[in-house]
Amino acid sequence: MSANAKKNAGTQEKNALFGLSEEEVKISREKYGENALQKRKRKGFFKQYLSAFSDPIIRILLVALAINLIFFIRSRNVTETAGIAVAVFLSTFVSTLSEYGSESAFEQLMAQSENLSCRVRRGGKTKQIAVRELVVGDILLLEAGERVPADGVMLSGRLAVSQFPLTGESAEIEKTPGALAGAEGLSRREKVFEGSLVTGGEAAVRVSEVGENTFYGQMAGALRQDKGDSPLKRKLSVLAGTLSRFGYLAAVLVALADLFNAFFLDNAMNPALIKADFQNPVTVFSCLMHAVTLAIAVVVVAVPEGLPMMIAVVLSSNRAKMAKDNVLVKRAAGIEAAGGMKILFTDKTGTLTRGMPSVGRVLTGRGELLPPDRLPALLAEKIAACAYFNGGEAAAKGGGNAADRAFKAAFPPETYLRGARLREAKIISRQKFSTENKYALAAVQSGGETTVYFQGAPEILLPHIAYCFNGESNLPLDAALMKKRLHEQTSRGRRVIALACYEGEFPRVSEGILPENATLLALAVLCDELRPEAKTAVDDLRGAGVQVVMITGDHPETAAAIAKEAGLFLPVRQIEKRKTSHHTPRKSKAEAQKYAPYVESGGAVVLTGGELAAMSDEEVLKILPRLRVVARALPTDKSRLVELSKRLGCVTGMTGDGINDAAALKKADVGFALGSGTEVAKEAGDVVITDDNLSSVVKAAAYGRRVFKSIRQFVVFQLTMNLCAVGVSLLAPFIGFDTPVTVMQMLWINMIMDTLASLAFAGIRVDPQDMRRPPVPLSEPVLTKRLAGRVAATGIYCVLLCLYFLKSPEIASFFRVGESRGTAHFYTAFFSIFVFSGLFGAFHARTDSPNPFRRMKGGGSFVIFIALTSFCQIALLYFGGTVFRTSGLTFAELILTLALSATVLPVGALVKLAERPVEAIYTLRKTRKSRRPKNKNIKAPIKNPLVAHNNIV
Repeated sequence: MSANAKKNAGTQEKNALFGLSEEEVKISREKYGENALQKRKRKGFFKQYLSAFSDPIIRILLVALAINLIFFIRSRNVTETAGIAVAVFLSTFVSTLSEYGSESAFEQLMAQSENLSCRVRRGGKTKQIAVRELVVGDILLLEAGERVPADGVMLSGRLAVSQFPLTGESAEIEKTPGALAGAEGLSRREKVFEGSLVTGGEAAVRVSEVGENTFYGQMAGALRQDKGDSPLKRKLSVLAGTLSRFGYLAAVLVALADLFNAFFLDNAMNPALIKADFQNPVTVFSCLMHAVTLAIAVVVVAVPEGLPMMIAVVLSSNRAKMAKDNVLVKRAAGIEAAGGMKILFTDKTGTLTRGMPSVGRVLTGRGELLPPDRLPALLAEKIAACAYFNGGEAAAKGGGNAADRAFKAAFPPETYLRGARLREAKIISRQKFSTENKYALAAVQSGGETTVYFQGAPEILLPHIAYCFNGESNLPLDAALMKKRLHEQTSRGRRVIALACYEGEFPRVSEGILPENATLLALAVLCDELRPEAKTAVDDLRGAGVQVVMITGDHPETAAAIAKEAGLFLPVRQIEKRKTSHHTPRKSKAEAQKYAPYVESGGAVVLTGGELAAMSDEEVLKILPRLRVVARALPTDKSRLVELSKRLGCVTGMTGDGINDAAALKKADVGFALGSGTEVAKEAGDVVITDDNLSSVVKAAAYGRRVFKSIRQFVVFQLTMNLCAVGVSLLAPFIGFDTPVTVMQMLWINMIMDTLASLAFAGIRVDPQDMRRPPVPLSEPVLTKRLAGRVAATGIYCVLLCLYFLKSPEIASFFRVGESRGTAHFYTAFFSIFVFSGLFGAFHARTDSPNPFRRMKGGGSFVIFIALTSFCQIALLYFGGTVFRTSGLTFAELILTLALSATVLPVGALVKLAERPVEAIYTLRKTRKSRRPKNKNIKAPIKNPLVAHNNIV
């Protein structure tokens, strides 16, 4: 070493011992900033409230409000204008309050991760400081079990680190001082990166980058962009367009009908009178203004102003429930999209599996594969000692690497190394594990005897082993048998660690030299066990028609074995019926046989990242419906699969915890970030699964389906009422009733009824049956043809019922129309029929069954709010007075009113029963038409049977 090099090394060592002074810390912070990521600028409550006005339904209401204000001077319609304004204000306020509260909860979760501390050398002293107080140039002290808080360069010591949060690769990497030739990026051996986990060793590190300038910070900065509209919001935009066109068309028809009534019917079709009215400007202007005012009222009635309020209420109430189930919703789009999810890409480690390696089996020297608890007592004790003295001490203190912790769990020292033996044992010499040697040694003295314990890679240790311990004595080792058994395990991608010992003095332990003629204790097979609830969660998702695809960096056989155990290869509802691709890469016969025990013959696909990269997008799209596992995957594979799934029209979900998952979490329709994951992953996701459990994803999907179903049910309910209101407004003038429902009564219907009804539908509990049906296709609108037909049929019946009530001589006689009291009762009863027919219709809106009272036990607060609405309506009848134009009905009149309204129940049942035959006839005619050959000389094509493809194993 040259004199300058020695001088620099000496200076570095001196700085490492002393660290920065307080003045240097201040200068560094001013120059390079603090160690914190730039937080996404959060909108204030007012700005967030203004952004809520971008909702498509709200926009329609704003247009209606603007038109009302324009004609306010003439009509003086204070109540109608105020009603629309209140509807807009309440719905936007509730939705903003819910969204703002969720963001606050998320910020509290993120703040917990910022309360971390680290050890540094400053001014010659070791100090404990907050992570955000780190500055460039600080001497950071790291040890096993800690998370690297900033990028830095190794000064002294050795570290074993896991860069899994950054790369997705679970293999540990050794970090040592001094640059490695040819290494760059995350593979640099002399540099540690923020977000990495220290699994072993100790080191002093000089901080080189902090905050946004770290690799972690740069990745986080690249993800700061807003996501597009959620699938539900796009569907509601389509619905808003349809409703607005319907409202405008109805308004035009009502205006024309009013003008026809004013100019022609009121003049008994007398040409002279009609001509006189047309020549009178005052009459023409008055009739036009009346028609326009009526048209505006129709537009207002046609738009479901209760829908935004209902959506806000249902999202807000379900957010609170989901938080109790370990599902923290950051964005409302997260709930909406989770319900329509068709495909879920999930990690293996920590989601399907425990995320912690465990000693699943132990291969003894005699070739037996046994669980740890079935080993002979003396053999288990020797294995426990070997593991403890070669890293178990650190694991006992909460540190150590994953293997050390696995051995501690399988062979706890307090159980196997009791009493004096452990107290008297003394390590006289040790060689710690390194990625270069791939083994660790420890010479232990106990009771005057010395034993050398060593563990590590079998391919390194087995050549030095001549014997095996069977629990009683040493026997000659069958090397060929052990190699065969070892190959069986490693060929499936399982990690195997050899444990051996040598009894006697061996002075070269400190040099890292292995003794010869050692004794094999066992080959420990490490595996990441499936979480107990994972299989049930996968079964629930499969039953709900959600395709689950596991993406992992593991060996294909290991991944396939876990996938089989989790049930990923079982059929998925409405997915396995699709045809197999003819353009997938071929697998050799031997390779297909190798996968055969793990993959169902029905056609599930297992790919490696390399195979996926070699396929074109078109080829991937064709096999994607049968894809179950991607092994040896890269982070870019996740983003690509998300994009391709969305091209297929699937609502796509993605789970992730590392910074390498953030891009895919952002691109997915719903990103599920794990609570134990990085801050970047949580920021990129829509939903945070605080317990890292796949069963919580199932709950999120169930809540999402309930939300969509509630919205759809409310749309059916309110559109039926609105159709009735438009129909009555359109046709009543032709039978002599200009204003059968007053403005105040309409305000009551639009505000009080809609608000309580929205709470009724929002309060319906999650139905287990929702997760036994396939997800709603992305192309399916909120209001389907079947539901539109149901709205039309029921709405038309309500219109006819109202018109019958108005025009029926029997009804007029029963209420003694003509008398002042009788007429008041007549109009009060008509108002009640209008309301109660809608309430009875709500029971049909909540279910697809012809029986409107089916599953009422699981109705939650639905019955309560419907009953409350009915109580308020009856109270209004008796106490509304002249303001609402109501008069108390007699008991007989009230019973008749309710009986007529209740006829909606059997009519609704008949409508639902008629749907299936009508749809069957339509489908049959459509099928026959599609099968008919266009050219008589050409025969209709015969569909080929499903043929298995070489890549489908």
